[in-house]
Formats: sequence, structure tokens, C-alpha cells
Amino acid sequence: MSVDLRSLATAVPEAVVEAIAGAQRALVATHENPDADTIGAALAIAELVRDRGGRATVVCSDPIPGLYAFLPGVEAIRQDPEPGAQYDLLVICDCGTLDRVGAARDRHRALFDGLPRVVLDHHVSNDGGGPADWIDPAAAATCEMVTLLAARLDARLDGGGGALATVLMAGIVMDTATFAHSNATPRTLAVSAALVEAGAPLSDISRRLYRTKPDAQLRLFGRVLDRLETSADGLVIWSTLLESDLTSTGSVAAHSEGIIDLLSQSERAEVAIVFKENGSATRVSVRTKPGGVDATALTGRFGGGGHARAAGATIALPVAEARPLVTAEAARLAAAVRR
Repeated sequence: MSVDLRSLATAVPEAVVEAIAGAQRALVATHENPDADTIGAALAIAELVRDRGGRATVVCSDPIPGLYAFLPGVEAIRQDPEPGAQYDLLVICDCGTLDRVGAARDRHRALFDGLPRVVLDHHVSNDGGGPADWIDPAAAATCEMVTLLAARLDARLDGGGGALATVLMAGIVMDTATFAHSNATPRTLAVSAALVEAGAPLSDISRRLYRTKPDAQLRLFGRVLDRLETSADGLVIWSTLLESDLTSTGSVAAHSEGIIDLLSQSERAEVAIVFKENGSATRVSVRTKPGGVDATALTGRFGGGGHARAAGATIALPVAEARPLVTAEAARLAAAVRR
């Protein structure tokens, strides 16, 4: 039985539809330190532009982690726009703020600031107010939104031998932890059903993203988990990843993905935190339990954002100084939770 997304696709703003439909030369940007959602959304937008006769370049400030090498088209992603290209539209995918684009935007500030812009994002902390900014915190993933956009454009989800469906499903699988998180709604499941029907290999995507890890990554997990700490009442749990951990285990920065999800499995803790040393700064990843602490309330105190259950921040302090500040605030918020 065919899954019809047309009624759900009415959520897509007309300005977004018109901008994508009219693009002849689109520049599509992911966020730095990319994950499957930003990559999948960007690759899908590029495919939608090409499907209507246009051209598109996908840009990511950082190299794409090997974990995502299976995604169709990922090898074409560049770290900078094509020299001399006459772009007529900028599309920003899955960025809570424009700064999340990273160094590519800094290197080409005039280009990024001068183009007509579409922002597609599902972070509740995004306050984008442009005429073609579509921010939908109810979406489990930006790829969920792009799937609805594809439906509005009458694009075939099985295009490219299932490539479009595959990259979109990867983003949804990543941001829902294979539908285990509370952000997976009936709309998320309907969109996912349409993608599976179009050829997305759900089981293979789930295996690659959540059940396949190189030995170096497992060693890194072990080192960080061995450093586990909790607050006196057990309501906050955290650990720290040092840059030296990557060297000693033969890991790369991308291998740190997934550690926070292990901490969030704590039976008692309301707040789980991973502190990542980043030179003289500290990156903070936060997960919270449903019905408890709003993760954006915690990270927002330190200039970050994200979602109620998953958020992050970068703090301009060494990890030894940032950690007590964040854990103290987390403990205060966790103590106010009543169950």
C-alpha cells in the first residue's frame, strides 16, 4: 500500500518550495562536525535541485567521517564552494545558528551573506526569521522536513535508485536513535514508511550507524567510560574526553559520537554530559530524560542550544574550568525535577 505524504507536506512553507523549485545554482551547507542528519538533508536538497534541472554544490567545513561513506553522493561534498560558480541560492541544513556552518562560512563570508537564503532546521533554539527560514522543532530530524519538501515538489523518493530515500532515512535514523527517542512522532513514522517503501534500506542504515564500530572507537569508549563521575545524589552523570585519548587509542574526533548515548542510559541520572577537550575550549554534549530537565535550559546558560532532550554548547574555557560550572548548573536543574 502506497504511503501518501501530500497532506503532511502542507506544513512546508510556500516560500521554501518556491526558493528550491527556482534554484538554478544552489550552494547547500551542512554544519561543522557533520552527522547523518545534516549530511542527508544537504545531499537530498542537492538532488531535489538537480531533479528540476538546476545544479548544486554541497559544502561541509570538516571532512566527512568514514562512518557516513556509505551514503550515496557523499564523495562529492566539498569543504569550499566551487571557484567562480555563480550561485543564486544558499540552503543551510540542520544548523541551530549560522555560526554552526563553521570555517567554510568564515572563509567565504561575502558569498554566504550575499545570497538569498533558505534555512531548514529542527532545533528549538533556532530563532531564524528570514523569509524562507523553516524551523520546525516538532520534526525529529531535518531529513524528516526535507522529505516533506520533496513531497511538495512532487519528487520521486525512489530517485537515483533509492539514493534520495537512503540519505533521508539515514538522518532520521541518526536523530531518533533508530526510533528509540521520544522525538519520533506519528509523522516521523509516516515519513519513514514512505522512505522505506521508496527503497531506503532501514536495517542496513541502522546497523551501519548504531551497530558497527571500529576497534579504536571501542577503545576510546572504554577509556572515557572509565572516567565516569556522578553527582552525590546520582542525578547528574558525566565523563570527559581528552585530546590525548584520541592519540592513545588511535581514534579520531568523529569516534566520540555515541558516548553520550551510553551515559544517557544511566538508570538514575536526569542529566548526562560529555565534556570534550577542544584546545583551550570545551565542547559539551547533554542528554536528559523525558519529562525532566530541558537540555536547552542548561546549554543556553553557556551560549549553546539544541533540543529539550539533546543539546550542546562550546565554552571558551579549558575543560577543567568548564566542567564544574556546567555540572553545578546541571545539578541545580536536576534537583528541581519531580517524578
